[in-house]
Amino acid sequence: MPRFTRIFQPLIRSVLFVSAITMSSVQAADKIDLIIDTDPGADDVVALLLALASPEQLQVRAITTVAGNVRLDKTSRNARLAREWAGREDVPVYAGAPKPLVRTPIYAENIHGQEGVTGVPVHEPAKGLEKANAVNYLVDTLRAAKPGSVTIAMLGPQTNLALALIQAPEITQGIKEVVVMGGAHFNGGNITPVAEFNLYADPHAADVVLKSGVKLTYVPLDVTHKILTSEARLKQIAALGNTAGKLVGDILNEYVKGDMVHYGLPGGPVHDASVIAYLLNPALFSGREVNLVVDTREGPTFGQTIPDWYNTLNQPKNAFWVESGDAQGFFDLLTARLGRLK
Repeated sequence: MPRFTRIFQPLIRSVLFVSAITMSSVQAADKIDLIIDTDPGADDVVALLLALASPEQLQVRAITTVAGNVRLDKTSRNARLAREWAGREDVPVYAGAPKPLVRTPIYAENIHGQEGVTGVPVHEPAKGLEKANAVNYLVDTLRAAKPGSVTIAMLGPQTNLALALIQAPEITQGIKEVVVMGGAHFNGGNITPVAEFNLYADPHAADVVLKSGVKLTYVPLDVTHKILTSEARLKQIAALGNTAGKLVGDILNEYVKGDMVHYGLPGGPVHDASVIAYLLNPALFSGREVNLVVDTREGPTFGQTIPDWYNTLNQPKNAFWVESGDAQGFFDLLTARLGRLK
C-alpha cells in the first residue's frame, strides 16, 4: 500500500462514515409522517395497501375512518381488513365521524357494493379498533406534534379533520400538508354534473379545512380519470402471483366496470391510490397553485369545487390542484409495491 494511502486511509474512512450517517439522517428526515383518513371503499383499500407496502417512505402513524362510501362500521372493518392483508397490524385504526357535519348522509354502495369492497369476500379482522375516537386522536396527535411535521392523506369526506379543527383550531401547527382525493373541475363530477363524491358527501367539512389555512393539495377527478386500468396493467398486477396482487386484481376488475360503462372509458380510475402515489413520487404528477372555493349552498352546484385555474379573480392561492399524471408510472409503482407484500 502506498505511503500516501496509508496516511490518509483513516481520514477517508472517517469521511465515508460521516457521509453514510448524514445520508441515513437525510433519508430518515425525508420519511413522511402520515395519517391516512379514509372511508374504504374499493379504491381506498388499494391505496392503503400501497401505503402500507412503503414503510421506507411513509411512516403511517394511524388510519382514521369516516362514513362515506359505506357506513362507518363497514369502512372501519375494511380499513382493518386492508391492514391485515398488508401484514401491518402494527398500524392502529381509529373510527371517527358516523355522519357529515350538516347534510344528510349519503353512501356509494352502487359503486363499492353493500360491503364497500368489490370482487373479494370480506370477514371480521382479528385485530379490532382502538378505543379512542378518530377526532380525539387527531386533536391529541396534532397538538403534540412538532410544528409542520404531520401529513394527512384525506381519501374520503373531510369530516374527521373538520371536527378536530373546530374543536381545536391550533392543531394546524402540527400539520405539514393535507393531500385530498376529491374535487372536480374540467370534466365534471361523478355524483352530480359538477361535484365529486367526497366533496358532495360533506362540503361543509371541506370548507372548514380549506379555510383553516393548512397547506392543501387536491388530487381531483381531473387527474384520476386519466390514470386508468387497462388489460395490460391488470395483467401486470396479476402476474405478481402473490395474495396482494390477486386481491387488488379481483377488486379492480369488479370496481372499474361501472365507471367504464358510465363514462365510456377504456379502463377505470383508482382514485384514492393516486394520493398515495403522489406522496411516494410527486414527479409523476403536475398541476398548479390556485385559489379554491367549495360551494356549500343547497342547489345544483352543491359540493362543487371551483379552482381559479387561470387566476381570473386574482385571489390568494390556497391549494395546489393536480391536473395530470403519468398513468403507466402510477401502475408501475403500484405493481412494484404490491410485489413486496405476501
